[in-house]
Amino acid sequence: MKNILSISSQEIIHYLKISCQVPDVIEGIAIKKIIADIAKQADITVSEDELQQEGDRLRFAKKLVKATDTWAWLKRHHLALNEFEELAYNNIIWDKVAHHLFSDTVESFFYQNQFDFMAAATYEVVLDDYDLALELFYGIQENELTFPEIAREYISNPQSRRAAGYQGIKQRNDFRPEVAAAVFAAKPPQVIKPITINKSVYLIWVEEIIQPDLNDELREQIITDLFDDWLKQQIQQMEISTSLDSNSDNQASPDSLMQA
Repeated sequence: MKNILSISSQEIIHYLKISCQVPDVIEGIAIKKIIADIAKQADITVSEDELQQEGDRLRFAKKLVKATDTWAWLKRHHLALNEFEELAYNNIIWDKVAHHLFSDTVESFFYQNQFDFMAAATYEVVLDDYDLALELFYGIQENELTFPEIAREYISNPQSRRAAGYQGIKQRNDFRPEVAAAVFAAKPPQVIKPITINKSVYLIWVEEIIQPDLNDELREQIITDLFDDWLKQQIQQMEISTSLDSNSDNQASPDSLMQA
């Protein structure tokens, strides 16, 4: 028989406070209120069909195949069924408000910042000796070596070595500024001159520069990014008061806590 441990709501709040998680919780609540206000002003609603579809999507994403899986997940997260529906509702209303505010600005934002949405497919080998990196670089230039040969020789991680140091497709902002400048100035396929960052030397092969395309995926990414930035600005401009603030009136001052 399992031992029963009782935890009160006050203990939960206290733990959130001493683990410094309260600011994130408060910000989340504030964002929810901001979104609810905008949805009300814009008369944005959620239908039963939309709730059902989002609920199905959530269950699929969390691999809740059977009803018993769903009930177990709800129990673990201390959620009632109506609260699960609220979770689905919040996701839908977040998306609808984001599109309401920013869907009309996506194209102008994209074309004004098109340079930032360029992407590159790259491979890299990280060395600790610039002279060696330079020697390898010139070896490739003179067709004495290939990048995969260098990767097999100098990459210790087996998985990365098998992939010849492939880094995937990254947008300009995913690179360090000094790396981005060199990568997007390359004429692929091309190995760029070694770059030193924090005592490590990067030998990078630029396989392809990918011009941006305003497809549905990128459109959604831009809307999400614009909405997230806008919400952060709204929070920064707010003075948020909570019932927790009154509990700190009689506590010792920070200066007294810092005294030896």
